[in-house]
Amino acid sequence: MPRADAPPTLDGRTWVITGAGSGMGRALALRMAARGCPVALADWHEEQLEETAAQCAGPVLHRRLDVRDRQGVMAFAADVAQWAPAPIGAVVNNAGVTVAQSVAGASPEDDEWVVDVNFGGVVHGTRAFLPILLDQGSGTIANTSSVFGLIGFPNQSAYCASKHAVRGFTEALRHELRGTGVRATTIHPGGVKTNIVANARYHVDAGGSTDHARAVKEFDRIAQTSPEKAAKTIHEGIQAGKPRIRVGADAVFFDLLVRLAPNRYFDLLERVEALGRRDGHSMRKVRLSRQQGR
Repeated sequence: MPRADAPPTLDGRTWVITGAGSGMGRALALRMAARGCPVALADWHEEQLEETAAQCAGPVLHRRLDVRDRQGVMAFAADVAQWAPAPIGAVVNNAGVTVAQSVAGASPEDDEWVVDVNFGGVVHGTRAFLPILLDQGSGTIANTSSVFGLIGFPNQSAYCASKHAVRGFTEALRHELRGTGVRATTIHPGGVKTNIVANARYHVDAGGSTDHARAVKEFDRIAQTSPEKAAKTIHEGIQAGKPRIRVGADAVFFDLLVRLAPNRYFDLLERVEALGRRDGHSMRKVRLSRQQGR
């Protein structure tokens, strides 16, 4: 028998997803639409959003939306409440951006952009949809943090700050919601193959490089989780009522590492990276030797 406190099935319920124009947001929209869920989608990039909507089976509502615009998010929530063919199962506040720059040399405007989208957008989305969920007595607010909401990383201070804020905000909300039938979940993706680095405002990375194109290639190399696999993990985690969802083996690794070595995790990460470069160089030499018949 299912537990008495088990969340109701999410299949067939309405899902609200921001950042749905690409990456995890698009994959999650397609996954839930395929499972019979009406989907309400928002993204800043209108053309990409329309592509997502066109690929979804079943009822779709989509709006071009800047999640920094509180009134715009409130209007979107009102539209969804009026349109939704079924009760809302989950609201996934997923829109996110990043900037690569040092604290000392930062452009304040770029830092503000990251914090306003990543944290402000989550706050606006939560406050806009929470009254609807409370009124129906069910549903989940799922807010996307990051593995960088678990650790600090050089030249990602604004991104880390915004993602730590999402984590703290959502965990506080989770405790407030006890006994209401509504749940709050924090999503911590690791390296997922999305366009977040390609769309970043890029100044300088932790190694001192200003080569944005190289950073995009490097991220694509190390990001091991596909958007589709991430969407599956998120869907199953929300359905199971998990308060925290770690997406990808690297997310699990980062979480454990910071618990085991809270003051030295970055030193250990550098050692792991160095070993990875050495092993990768060795494997390339082996492949080259085989190609040359040696």
